[in-house]
Amino acid sequence: MTLTTAPAHAAPPPATDGAYTVTALKFTVDTGDRTCTVDADLYRPAQADSTHPAPAVLTTNGFGGNKSDSTGDTAKAFAQRGYVGLAYSGLGFGKSGCLVSLDDPRIDGKAASALVDFLAGTRAADDGTTVDYVTTDKKGDPRVGMIGGSYGGAIQLATASVDHRVDALVPLITWNDLAYSLDPQNAADRSVPGVFKWQWTNGFYLIGEGQPLLSPSLDPSRINKLTCLHFVDDACETIRTLNSGAYPADKTAALLAYARSVSPVTYLKTVKAPTLLVQGQTDSLFNLNEATATYDTLREQGTTAKMIWQSWGHSGGLTDPASGELNLSEGNLETSYVGRRVLAWFDRYLQRKQGVDTGPAFAYYRDWIGDPDHTYGTASAVPAPTRKLYLSGDGKLVDNRAEVARGSREYRNWLIPTSHSESSLAGTIGLPDPAPHDTRGTYLDWTTEPLTGTTDVVGSPKATLKVISPKTEREQNSGDAADKLVLFAKLYDVAPDGTKTLVHRLVAPVRVPDVTRPFTVTLPGIVHRYEQGHRIQFVIAASDDAYGGNKGVKPVTVTSAPEDTGTVELPVVP
Repeated sequence: MTLTTAPAHAAPPPATDGAYTVTALKFTVDTGDRTCTVDADLYRPAQADSTHPAPAVLTTNGFGGNKSDSTGDTAKAFAQRGYVGLAYSGLGFGKSGCLVSLDDPRIDGKAASALVDFLAGTRAADDGTTVDYVTTDKKGDPRVGMIGGSYGGAIQLATASVDHRVDALVPLITWNDLAYSLDPQNAADRSVPGVFKWQWTNGFYLIGEGQPLLSPSLDPSRINKLTCLHFVDDACETIRTLNSGAYPADKTAALLAYARSVSPVTYLKTVKAPTLLVQGQTDSLFNLNEATATYDTLREQGTTAKMIWQSWGHSGGLTDPASGELNLSEGNLETSYVGRRVLAWFDRYLQRKQGVDTGPAFAYYRDWIGDPDHTYGTASAVPAPTRKLYLSGDGKLVDNRAEVARGSREYRNWLIPTSHSESSLAGTIGLPDPAPHDTRGTYLDWTTEPLTGTTDVVGSPKATLKVISPKTEREQNSGDAADKLVLFAKLYDVAPDGTKTLVHRLVAPVRVPDVTRPFTVTLPGIVHRYEQGHRIQFVIAASDDAYGGNKGVKPVTVTSAPEDTGTVELPVVP
């Protein structure tokens, strides 16, 4: 693997003089079980006409957003650069009709495909408006790319899976598997349900159900029934099951099947459009592992894909990105590393400029670099774990198995959460959040000696653990997965003065498949420098107040011996 520093290219001049017009449009679409209206704005560059056609960029909104938020800002930015922009409100949001269906390719993807028909000139808007100034590859096949974040990221993949006329995708901070996003299981056995991310999930559920407060005079097609106002039935049933705290086998199977059916993990096999994935390091909703899973699948099946790990995500930086980072509301495409990569991507796959360099396979933001023009490191692939540490019985984290001390330590959960990682949604809306903390007796930690040099971790750490929990062992095969043990693995950075930092406030929830066997935990991907003199600390905690927890009190013991102990593996780069 070769590591380099991302260059700061000179900003190219805009493709046009920046003049454009905006036309509000409505489209009536049939999604299968409902007919509803899609609300959109068409951004037309001044010089685009039938003899001077331009490629199109379809921009998509985040959950709770609409065509007038950053979606519209992005369409404007591309129209100023000579692209035809079409910004629209996703189904169930803004003034668009239909229920919220979680970017289901069979519903949301079908609706977006109708907009591609419009850009192809094969259908008209409801008022009769048509276009004949979008570049086409053949009759009915427009040259069109898509860009958007979060909810507006998954819809791109959903659309491309059902409509191969889409030529380029730039999904930002989106999901790979909603089952993992909302009920994360970080143990290798993903057949066992995970740990309910209740704060994030219910926050978005309330945003969806509260649409009458956000958008008065809703289209009747957006009303379902009193028990499930604005979501499709399967989405509401999933929320109810997760909130119940019970995981009976039949309901769990249905929950996992539905969540995955509306997730790229299920339909990526039909996505052929070149895809530039951009994921945020500060993101506990859709962490870096989600983008990596999508990236790996696309590459393995031969779909052109590259990936960038930027700084901001759902947990911070959305409204105030770091200096030099992409800011969609400002449209700083030429002056940000990610923006330049996006422009190059569309130049290559929409403008069809063969000589354009679309950048390295993998790039990642480094917050310890002070120069905004050189904050990105690059590599040919996401680094794999390279450094193994061992859990010692005396609470140390050691490099050599022979240094492991024999010993046993115990923790137990309370009936209320005793650890705090974050207040979900706080980073999104800019609210203060108490520092992460753990309550004595409800967690175990292992800590290295002070580091003799800087240690840069880039990628997803892994931990292999074996725990002893007799109460869990007696109950874990009850038929309700809620009786299995829940724990939370995480990494702290401990400064010389003892100050502890939970790296990006990320944790790895685990529902232990079987406490009689060792299990491996994949932690969320991180990009973090441990400075010289700092210490690496690995923690397993009994609870976290942003997630569901254990059913009943479950004492847990961890034993260590040189010949048999847990390990932590870190992807350390030069």
